[in-house]
Order: sequence, then C-alpha cells, then structure tokens
Amino acid sequence: IRSSSLQPSLLSRNALLSRPMSKFVCLDPVPSDIDISQAATPKHISEIAEKSGLLSEEYELYGTTKAKVSLAVRDRLKDQEDGNYVLVTGINPTPLGEGKSTTVIGLAQALGAHMGVKAFANIRQPSQGPTFGMKGGAAGGGYAQVIPMEEFNLHLTGDIHAVTAANNLLAAAIDTRMHHEAHQSDHSLFNRLCPKDKKGNRKFAPVMLRRLERLGINKTNPDDLTDDEISRFARLDIDPETITWQRVLDVCDRYVRGVTVGVGKSENSPRATGFDISVASEVMAILALTTSLEDMRERLGRIVIGMSRESKGRPSMPVTADDLGVGGAMLVLMKDAIMPTLMQTIEHTPVLVHAGPFANIAHGNSSIVADQIALKLTGSEGFCITEAGFGADIGMEKFFNIKCRYSGLKPRCAVIVATVRALKLQGGGPPVSSGKTPDAVYFNENLDLVRAGCANLIHHIKNVKKHGVRPVVAINQFTADTPAEIELIKSLCMEAGAFAAEESNHWAKGGEGSIGLAKAVQRACAEAKADEKSSFEFLYPLETPLKGKIEKICSSIYGADGVEYSDLANHRLEAFTKAGYGNLPICMAKTQYSLSTDPNAKGVPTGFKIKVRDVRAAVGAGFIYPICGDIMTIPGLTTRPGFYDVDIDFKTGRVVGLF
Repeated sequence: IRSSSLQPSLLSRNALLSRPMSKFVCLDPVPSDIDISQAATPKHISEIAEKSGLLSEEYELYGTTKAKVSLAVRDRLKDQEDGNYVLVTGINPTPLGEGKSTTVIGLAQALGAHMGVKAFANIRQPSQGPTFGMKGGAAGGGYAQVIPMEEFNLHLTGDIHAVTAANNLLAAAIDTRMHHEAHQSDHSLFNRLCPKDKKGNRKFAPVMLRRLERLGINKTNPDDLTDDEISRFARLDIDPETITWQRVLDVCDRYVRGVTVGVGKSENSPRATGFDISVASEVMAILALTTSLEDMRERLGRIVIGMSRESKGRPSMPVTADDLGVGGAMLVLMKDAIMPTLMQTIEHTPVLVHAGPFANIAHGNSSIVADQIALKLTGSEGFCITEAGFGADIGMEKFFNIKCRYSGLKPRCAVIVATVRALKLQGGGPPVSSGKTPDAVYFNENLDLVRAGCANLIHHIKNVKKHGVRPVVAINQFTADTPAEIELIKSLCMEAGAFAAEESNHWAKGGEGSIGLAKAVQRACAEAKADEKSSFEFLYPLETPLKGKIEKICSSIYGADGVEYSDLANHRLEAFTKAGYGNLPICMAKTQYSLSTDPNAKGVPTGFKIKVRDVRAAVGAGFIYPICGDIMTIPGLTTRPGFYDVDIDFKTGRVVGLF
C-alpha cells in the first residue's frame, strides 16, 4: 500500500482494461497490479525465448505464456563469456515489503526495453502462503511486474507442488520404516526388503547399494550377507528424538506447527512432529543450489533426517534419504522442477522464475541454474539481475556465503533497495502493519526520521563492501516521498561509501523510471570488470568451526555482542561436527525486521546477543541451519488474510483480488 490515493478510479480502471497494450502506456493514477497485468497483452513465450537466444529444442511450452528451459543451453554456450552478475537486496523491511522484486523487474526493463542491453530478471517463485496471507504475491508491481501475474503467483509450472510431494514422501518413509521395524525381526525386514523372485533369487535395488557402501559392506549379492550384516543393513533403528525432518505444505497455517502423528488404531505409535512451509523445505533449498540432475540426485540422497540409536556396540550415525531408499523416487518427482520457468515482464523482457526459499527461514535466493543460464544467454555485455530475499543481513549474506560458494559465480554489483517509508520506520517511526493505513508521518516529510533510519541503510552498505562488492542504493520512490527526503538519503549514502545512490520510479513509469539506476549499475559493473584488484570475498572460511562461523555472521553482519546457545543447540552442533558436517556454511534463520532477533529493535541495535534455540543440518542442500529467537518455520495468518478478496469474475473468467 503506497498511499490511499493509489486506489484506481473506476474511470482509470475501465480505461486501462479497454486499452490494448501493444504500445506501453502508464496511467496516472496507477491502477492495481492485477488490473495492469490483465490489461497487458503478453507476447507468445516462444517469441521471448527465441529473442533471448534459446533454440526451439531448448524449451518446453507450458501454454502460451510460460516455458520450461532446458539446462542443455549451458552446454551449448559453455564457451561464451558470462554477463554481468547483479544482486538486488534491501534494508530491513516493513511488513508491507519495500519492492525488491519490483526493482529487479524495473531494472531489467530499463536495460532491456529502453537501453538496448540484454538483461534477464531472475526471481523466485512465490509461495502461496504469503500470496493468500498478508504480503501478497511477488511478481513485482505497478508497471514493473511479471505477467500474467495470476499464473506467476499461483501454481506456475508446479515446482512448489513437486517440492511438497518429494518432501512428504520422505516424511512418510521415515514413519513407515519405524513402524515396520517395530513389528519385525531383522531377518523378516531383510526378506521383505530383498524378496526372492520366482526363481528364488534376490537382488538389491540400486539405492540399497548406496547404503551398503556407507556401511562398508562390499557385497552385491543379498545371499552373501552375514547375520550381522543383515541386521546392520535392514534395521535403521532411527532414534525418534533426533528426527528433524518435518512434513510441509504451501499454506500459512499456525495450527500445524506442532502435531502428533501415529495415533491411528493400526499404528498406535504417537510421535510429536510438525509442519514447515514448503519453501522452507530442504528439498527447495536443494532445487535452488543444485547444478545438474546428477548433482540433485546426490544431494537428495544425502539428506539427513535424524540419527540412529547406539545399540549392540554400534555407534549412532546419521540416517539419510538413501538409507530409507527414497532418494531416487524424490528425484523423479523433481526432474521437471529442475528446469527454470521462462516468463516475461510487462515490457516483454525475459524473466527466469525458479525456486522459492524464504530468506528468514531458508537461504532466500533463486536457483543457481537459472543464473547460469541467464549469464550465458546475455553474453559479456548483458546483465543477469537476481534477487535475495528480505534485508541484506539475511538474504544477501546467504547469497554471498552459500549460493556463491556452490555456484562459483561472483557478483559485480549489489543494489540495496530502500524506501523512505522503511527508513522512517527504522528511524523510530510508528509501527507499520498489513491491513492498516500507516501513520500520517509516512505521508509527510520528516527529515529527522529519515536521517535516523539511514543508519540501518549505511550498515548494509558496509556489509556489502565487506564482501568486496560495489553497493548501489536504489531509492524505490513512493508518491508521498519529497525531494528533500530523497536528496538526504543520497547524500548520506555517498558519504558512507556507496558507489551510487539513485531514485527509481519504475512502479509508476516502468523501465523508463529506472534508467538512472540502470546506468549506475552499468558503471559499477564496468568498473568492477576493469579493476584487476577487485575481488569478491567470503565472510568466513569453511574450515572455521561451526560456532565460529555463526559468531562471525552475528558480530560482523548483525553487530551482535555475542551468541547464546540453548542446550539443544549445543548438543546438535556437537553431533553435527562429530558426524563430519563442520565444514558446511551457515544459514541463519531469524527475523527479517531487525538486525537482531527482536523484530521491534529498529535501526542499528547495540548491546544485544543472538539466541540460537535449535540447529538443523541440511546436509543435502549443504548448510547448517541455526534457528534463532522466536522465528517460526511456518507462518500464521492475520485476522483478515488476503484470501478474502480473491475470487473469479464469472463474466470474464478472470481472477480478481490478487495483489
């Protein structure tokens, strides 16, 4: 919600819907996002694909406005120099969001539709949780959005559903295995896992050979196993207290954060567990961090769901998806999801939509493979503009220290999105919440609040520079912003060492409103490319112990005075180190609204400690996952969620009420 004046009048809405948008026209006042999207006439996606440099055999049509892109394009263009890699991040936001996705789209439209430069916007697929909750969709907004926004914000090409299915198949395998082990002997389990065929012969399924290899049993004939080897192979003996794998669904539902399973009459084995939102699943993180179908298979198989019990002189050891025999089946569910989805902006520039991990409870970035494809298709003078979720303290930090480690890609520029509204909030302004009109201070000039809030923005500028990347500040312009407020932000940013600071009015003017920002990004990338001393740096080496890496993030990025660990967190960190996972990077789960774990601590808090209450190991994705403060891995819904407004207009067949 930018201001009450932005609600479209009936006249402007009717004018928009009756106007064929073969020529791009921006109306004033700006209509709703869905009205703009539905008034636009998308080009056939094959036209976007071919103009982007894709061959007809390198994409699969999903209707006329979406296509799946084959990873084979990377092989064809492997000798082509990559384009410029640009990250879009932001300051700590208000609950309404500050327009990072909108800025990604506006910047790509400016470069591609107005400046004649090849540019891809690479963004995440939105979860249906926020879409039907309070935040709305993630297609951008105004005249800087992905179209059709209904298709983008809802099922798209089914990737999140595939993640949900794969995740829950593994969850079912866990409880099923414990159920059968509780009722069968070792030999009974073995006989069912490796049944004799009609000729009396047994054989291992291919996935079983992976378990045998992990156990150090170098045999391929089931009949050659000793009794001890049969017991070790067939009985996983999962310790229920160590299970960290949960079921997921793509809905905000606070009432499944804690559930009890196994209470059916035929099961009668109650176990406390819970649900996460689908985009927080490790399967989603794997989709975002994998580099090939083969790599995905290995990552899925390595997923650790818990530990075995210590028994019969055998040590406790991690239990994986492959131990449960389900890694290959999960891959089959994900085989189409690994291909990014091609869409278009309202100005017909290309967009790759892929993966959707949240940044507060996951690593918050779109996929490596989408970025690799875009960088090859744009070529040396082009741009791949990708987004990291929420504020730079979480989404950007994980982009640099997780995503870039696994991709090997190095960004040349980071765009930090700020709004006058968010800066006023960070400077001590009244609370901002969804569904309520913000206080009058957010619609009137207040230089003192803006100046105070810029401390938060400057903190993020410094964090970008710690990684050896040039920061460009994008002031996402709202209608109530005054020239004095914008000039003050620019001045303070430049004093703090930003490469550039530019206002951008892409929401109201499309790519034309973002040309100044695009030129600044071009200059930053050109300078980075020409500067032989320019070097991207990770925050920490992987060899640093887990607690050392956690504490480095908390002190250097958040400004914390220290870290406090619960007994559970200490126990799990010790167990993960003992299991050989100490060299993995860190993915902090914490609130997006503050540099601390207190969402009400605004600006640049001091004298605080980060409280780590739990730690999970996402071994398949490749990171350790500390859970801090009160952050929840599945959000709840407000009193009046967005779904109240969503319906279908039966006269037109169109979706209404999405935003």
